[in-house]
Amino acid sequence: MRSTYKVHNPDAVYFITSTIVNWIDVFASEKYFNILIDAVNFYIKNQNLTVYSYVIMKNHFHLICKSDNLTETIRLIKSYTAKKIISELNKDGEEELLAHFAENKKNYKIGRTYQIWQEGFHPQEMINNDVMKQKIEYIHSNPVNENYCKYPQDWKYSSAGFYETGIHSLIPIERII
Repeated sequence: MRSTYKVHNPDAVYFITSTIVNWIDVFASEKYFNILIDAVNFYIKNQNLTVYSYVIMKNHFHLICKSDNLTETIRLIKSYTAKKIISELNKDGEEELLAHFAENKKNYKIGRTYQIWQEGFHPQEMINNDVMKQKIEYIHSNPVNENYCKYPQDWKYSSAGFYETGIHSLIPIERII
């Protein structure tokens, strides 16, 4: 089902969420995390994407970000990462995962065999600093809530460490609050 959330203000900062279909744990090893990290970093360097906060979980990610064309940027990130994930799953012989992704492909998606990402990215405009703080805390607490780590700054695939220490993590962050 397509999201009813839309980017209405291209100059605004948005909280976004993208989820793997059926919440399948694709990001279970570093190489799969790196596929997404590399894609986000490419768009930061080359396409005017600014990231203020992020977390990558085993089956979804959150960003607080902005871009000249956020909808297109996220579409391209998801398209690229889907292709790379499929390629790696094939190399790794992950037939069961590939079968799940094949079962989830929408019939109207012609020219592809698999559906990796759920459609849409649920953009929510950050209307003030209080909302921004709440979303950053939510993002950073995700790994703790899922028992991935004890403290938010301990999760490698998050900007929590940057907010705690000022030392950049795997994705460069622009501090917003």
